[in-house]
Amino acid sequence: MGSLPHVVEDCMGVLQLFSDGTIFRSEDIDFNIPVMDDKSIIFKDYLYDKTHNLHLRLYKPTSISPKPKSKLPILLYIHGGGFCVGSRVWPNCHNCCLRLASGLNAIVVAPDYRLAPEHRLPAAMDDGISALKWVQTQARLYNVNGNIGSTTSSSSEEDAWLGDGGVDFEQVFVVGDSSGGNIAHHMAVRVESGSMGMEPVRVRGYILLAPFFGGLARTKSEEGPSEQLLNLEILDQFWRLSMPIGETRDHPLANPFGPTSLNLESVPLEPILVITGSSELLRDRAKEYATRLKEMGKKIQYIEFEGKQHGFFTNDPYSEDSDEVINVLKCFMLENSI
Repeated sequence: MGSLPHVVEDCMGVLQLFSDGTIFRSEDIDFNIPVMDDKSIIFKDYLYDKTHNLHLRLYKPTSISPKPKSKLPILLYIHGGGFCVGSRVWPNCHNCCLRLASGLNAIVVAPDYRLAPEHRLPAAMDDGISALKWVQTQARLYNVNGNIGSTTSSSSEEDAWLGDGGVDFEQVFVVGDSSGGNIAHHMAVRVESGSMGMEPVRVRGYILLAPFFGGLARTKSEEGPSEQLLNLEILDQFWRLSMPIGETRDHPLANPFGPTSLNLESVPLEPILVITGSSELLRDRAKEYATRLKEMGKKIQYIEFEGKQHGFFTNDPYSEDSDEVINVLKCFMLENSI
């Protein structure tokens, strides 16, 4: 008789991979994070990909301010979790989206995506594009005045939120957190400048919050002290579980400047904002990413928050530092809205 299946990868107790290939995901997670809902934002869940049973959460301010006649921009928020864990319903993600919607007076679209190791990369990147195409579908249902289009119609309340004439589909920003930042980068490369093929949706910029990039050669920040909630062992484990079988951290999906990665010099990109903390293990890779793109002539901005660790905005979106993040995002969106 063969031996019983045993755990070969244990990802923080949330995800376990067994020797026979089976996977266990815990549904009993003690987040110890209160939901910060002041009722200024309403939200609904929506099935955006029937094929893969993927849902998103749509957030909308209950009142529009300070300009009642202005249209709301759209933020497509892609959560983090090393491509292996995380969800729109997790309280840290939910709080983050509530803060983005209220602080930026914006519609926030927060999709789930297929997770590894059940669905290895590039499944997550494909789902990011799929979520953006869902927004495009909503835009096509309505003309610029919010009237139902001539080709189809929809009576769902979720659709009505986007089709009441108060949403600007030409002012879309993609916000990616950690692994979501990696996804946002690959979306930027796929969509390219001008959002060709996404009409009438126009993506104006990409915001990468501590993007999760990798590489075989270690960086100084990776070799530095571990963070409170993150260490190099966990980062390596995320890559082992999410990369295509047999690939290394220099794969183009992990390392945008790896030996076989696409040369980005000739790729037209919309403006990119990178935000990280100075005490993050991922800081050096985020900084190198911004530096190299800037050297290529891309419009990119890099901002580092002193002493902050990974997830400082997502896990505490109502702190003083997070207030400053909101101000930075406001400036970036205003600058790139025309």
